[in-house]
Amino acid sequence: MLILNPMDVLEQFLLLLLALAANLLSAMAGGGAGLLQLPALIFLGLPFPIALATHKIATVALGAGATLKHARGGHVHWRFASVMLIAGLPGVVLGANTILNVPPRLAEIALGILTIGLGLYSIFKRELGQHYAPRNDHGRGLLLGAVGLFVLGFFNGSLTSGTGLFVTLWLVTWFGLDFKRATAYTMILVGLFWNGTGALALALLAPVKWSWLPALLLGSLAGGYLGAHLAIQYGNPLIKRVFEIITILVGLALILH
Repeated sequence: MLILNPMDVLEQFLLLLLALAANLLSAMAGGGAGLLQLPALIFLGLPFPIALATHKIATVALGAGATLKHARGGHVHWRFASVMLIAGLPGVVLGANTILNVPPRLAEIALGILTIGLGLYSIFKRELGQHYAPRNDHGRGLLLGAVGLFVLGFFNGSLTSGTGLFVTLWLVTWFGLDFKRATAYTMILVGLFWNGTGALALALLAPVKWSWLPALLLGSLAGGYLGAHLAIQYGNPLIKRVFEIITILVGLALILH
């Protein structure tokens, strides 16, 4: 007969709530799940490499949940999505194989400052991401955009949180997407495919807290779906505001970590 330990049940419930909250906000902002989830896993007693590998695997469910919602919204063109995959995935693998061998503190501080800068930039650019005006989708513009995605893929594989926010803003500023479309691409391509590749690479390099994953995966899946639903329902103004809040909070968390 299976006897449930009340502390284990409470632990799983807290992990579920944590993943739900972190990934709901991330699905709305286009990144930033690690703001709450990764530090919480470390606070609960996991060493950094184990917490990072466990967190990366859990965020794949964020992408899956958001994909279930966004894929039916007609905001994703799969030709452009394939460019994001081809450009970003090699960077993700390279970054994941780098992070466990490099002290990440300096990179986290630099990323924190840049992430805060993203939020402030969006605050002062009131029309940023409010209108869909595609550009740089062929020739030299597309090539340079792909190079940017490769670099962001490297950071996605190597750093702990916030890189999805950079991808979202890159899609808005370089490719002319509005926040609703950019968030859809980030959640599907980064959340599902980039994070899935990074999770696999990290799982081969570091141990994983498998007993925590069911609650984290369920919370990430539900949070991703609900966050995408709210983003689609309320549109660009709300997404922009949530993006600004999350970028500033992620930046502060990285600096003060």
